[in-house]
Amino acid sequence: MSALLAIRGLSVRAGPATLIDDLSVDVAARERVGLIGESGSGKSLTALAVAGLLPRGLSAEGSVRLRGEEVVGAPERRLDALRGQAVAIVFQEPLSALDPLMRVERQVALPLARRARRDGTPLRGSALGAAVRALLAEVALPDLDRVARAYPHELSGGQRQRVAIAMALACRPDLLIADEPTTALDVTTQEEVMQLLRRLVAERGMALLLIGHDLPVVAGSVDRLVVMRRGVAVEAGPTADVLGHPRHDYTRGLVEAARRFDDAIGRPTA
Repeated sequence: MSALLAIRGLSVRAGPATLIDDLSVDVAARERVGLIGESGSGKSLTALAVAGLLPRGLSAEGSVRLRGEEVVGAPERRLDALRGQAVAIVFQEPLSALDPLMRVERQVALPLARRARRDGTPLRGSALGAAVRALLAEVALPDLDRVARAYPHELSGGQRQRVAIAMALACRPDLLIADEPTTALDVTTQEEVMQLLRRLVAERGMALLLIGHDLPVVAGSVDRLVVMRRGVAVEAGPTADVLGHPRHDYTRGLVEAARRFDDAIGRPTA
C-alpha cells in the first residue's frame, strides 16, 4: 500500500527543547493506525504537525507528506487546501473546539458549504439545511432539529463530540485524525463514540490516525500501533504483535497496566 500520510524524520522543537525527535510513521489509504503514549509524549503535537497547525513558537524539521504534498514549510494557501480534503482532526475536548456563540447548524454548514464550493456544486438555503441534518443523522444524533438549533453548551458531552465528528466529516477527508476523542466522556459514551468512529471510517473508506493513552481503547480500533515516549517512537508494529510480544520496556509496562486494569473491572483484554 502506498502511504497517504508519510512522516519522515519529523522533529518538533520549542527553542532548544526537542518535543518530537526523528519520528517516522506511514498511514496508507483506508488503514487504521494508533498512536499511543503518556501525556506529553508528543502524540497531539504529531497531529498538529500533520495538519500544519503547530502553535506559534514551535518549529518543525523533517518531512510530512499528505497525498504526496509536503506540509512542513508549505505556505498557508497550500495547507488550507489540504485541510478538510486530505486531513481533518477531531479534538479531545469538543466544548473548546466548537464555537460557543454559534448554533450547531451554522457550524456544520460552514465546512459543508466550503467543500460544495470546491466541488463546483454550491449548497445554499434548504438544500444546505437538509445536508446538515443528513450529516447529523449519520453521526447518530437524535432530535435533529433541536440539535441543529442548539448552542454547544446545550448539548451533552457525547452529543458535542458527535457534532465535532460531523464537522470533520463534512469535507470528506482522506485521513481522519481523532485526538483523544473519548477523554472527556463517561465509559458508556466512550464506547458509543468509538463504535461510531469505526463505522464511519469503514463506510467512508477513510484512513484513521487514532491518538490516545488508553491502550485497550486504541488497540481495539486499529490495525497497527505506534508507541511514543518523550517524543520518540519506541515501538511500532501490527496491533496483535505489539500487544502479544512487546519489545520495549515501556510498551511492556503499558500492556501489563492495561491487563491489570481490565482484570480489575472485568473487561475483556484487547
